[in-house]
Amino acid sequence: MKYIKKGTKPISLTQWNNKLGGKILPWIKFKQSVKNDVFQALLCEQGYVCCYCGASITRNECHIEHLKPKSIYTQFTYEYTNLMVSCQGEDEEQPRVPVHCGHRKDNWYDEHLMVSPLEITCADFFKYLPSGEIQSTDEPAKKAAAETTIEKLALNISKLQNMRRLAIDAALLATDGLTEAEIQLLAQGYEKLDANGQHTPFCAAISYFFNNYF
Repeated sequence: MKYIKKGTKPISLTQWNNKLGGKILPWIKFKQSVKNDVFQALLCEQGYVCCYCGASITRNECHIEHLKPKSIYTQFTYEYTNLMVSCQGEDEEQPRVPVHCGHRKDNWYDEHLMVSPLEITCADFFKYLPSGEIQSTDEPAKKAAAETTIEKLALNISKLQNMRRLAIDAALLATDGLTEAEIQLLAQGYEKLDANGQHTPFCAAISYFFNNYF
């Protein structure tokens, strides 16, 4: 999981909320043009990777995710600081299988056991194996939240493990023949957006390996 630094919300969303005047309309009535602006802002903010698993996403491959579920915390339905983008498309009734991340999380939220990508220290809750498996940190204070989040979001299904393993292997292969200084520069690159404003898919797992094994 990679930390998401929230940016400025779209002007159109501010105007939408002002027009509602405190009234909360059902999500299905969210004006499409405003929704598109929100999608674009969130994708840019996250570097076009899923807020939970870190897989690469495009506009057609994701949905707007409410950290605090809109079905329970209705007051945060259109609150930009509660919005992210997660993978597996917009269809909530028939999400792609195997279901993981936002669609798997569904209406679950526990402020004590949910590791949020909006927390600056979220990456510290997890560790990764060469197999692509994600595990909780060994730190006692973080262990329960990490384990619960992995389970609730299905972050350890074989599909995601395989995708992480391939990303890790490719990153490690790229270090062949490099000096230590060059490897450090490469590692720093995984922490940043590329020229197209995108993060490398599964960059959190890749960064973990560079930080812990080099």
